[in-house]
Amino acid sequence: MRLRQDFRFTFYASYAGYFVQAIINNFLPLLFLTLQQNFALSYDKISVLIIINFGVQLIVDMVSAAFIDKIGYRASALLAHAFAFTGLFSLGIFPFILPPYYGIILSIIIYATGSGLIEVIISPLVEACPSRSKSGSMSLLHSFYCWGQMSVVLLSTVFFTLFGVEKWRYLALLWSLIPLLNGILFSLVPIPEALSAGEGMSVKKLFGTKLFYAFALIMLCSGASEIAMSQWASAFAESGLGVSKTVGDLLGPCLFAVLMGSARVFYSKISEKISLKKMMYACALLCIVSYLIASLSPLPLLSLFGCALCGLSVGIMWPGTFSLAAEKIPAGGTAMFAFLALFGDMGCSLGPGCVGKAITLSGGDMNKGMLVGTLFPALLIAGLRFIRKDKAAKHNRE
Repeated sequence: MRLRQDFRFTFYASYAGYFVQAIINNFLPLLFLTLQQNFALSYDKISVLIIINFGVQLIVDMVSAAFIDKIGYRASALLAHAFAFTGLFSLGIFPFILPPYYGIILSIIIYATGSGLIEVIISPLVEACPSRSKSGSMSLLHSFYCWGQMSVVLLSTVFFTLFGVEKWRYLALLWSLIPLLNGILFSLVPIPEALSAGEGMSVKKLFGTKLFYAFALIMLCSGASEIAMSQWASAFAESGLGVSKTVGDLLGPCLFAVLMGSARVFYSKISEKISLKKMMYACALLCIVSYLIASLSPLPLLSLFGCALCGLSVGIMWPGTFSLAAEKIPAGGTAMFAFLALFGDMGCSLGPGCVGKAITLSGGDMNKGMLVGTLFPALLIAGLRFIRKDKAAKHNRE
């Protein structure tokens, strides 16, 4: 059967895996104000939901390096999609048969487990598949997270317009079908033999590599820069800028996703012609500018433009970090990808958590909360400079 031998189908399943992760990370944030009104949730409780989501993913990242090589990438992929399906399905059930807040938390824990596994296995899977440009393939792969995010916002907006946002539980059930179907696909596609060998650095050796810590910082800041904006963009537009939910979702998180995906596709086309590190420098600077525009502009439409521009700026940060790390630490293996994903998810939890706390401390002023986001791309630049200094130091020693 061609499906079992052609690595193109492995790429397709991997692309869909990131689509699943986009559903997990971006569906619930569209409902933050709805949940706040229906279940009387404070901003602090909403922030806790974000922290739990990425905190669970972080824990999965931490422990997965110990068992993925043992059970294999196919079994890990099937397990990941089983958790994703169960969690999304239960999101439409648990809040209505359990105390709502705890029902939501339990669903999040389940699907976040699947998302954490997806993050750890998909990138090294694509890295090991035959392709002409590794960084280009990685950037294209991660663009499907963006197309997933865009689809979640657009299709959810259409659903809410047709049936009302109060019917969101049924949409959660529909979204759960995507990981169910992709899990079936992953049971059939070929898996690169290199991943079956279990080769790569041990955790101890990886943590003895100084350069790894620079990549850990860059990954943390990449996750924080991206998710702080994407998680709060809908609520920021609706409450902080005073626009309608439909307009806010389309011009905030949806346009954010479109520009982020476009940046990744664009880089996948030019990856052989331009330095990835220089591109990441430029994107970090643009990210700072975008957060400043979003938080300081007196005009709502200009602030929404800042939110969208942030998507363009963070586009290659996450996949670029994976590619740079694979290039600079080629023996990193599963352990390196797992721990980079861990630090990325740590940033995904820390970023929106800090923004949410800043909003609370400022008395609900979302503009001041979003201003905190400038810290993360600034720290990312510091991490990139360390890589440059490390390279220069090695050259001098030689």
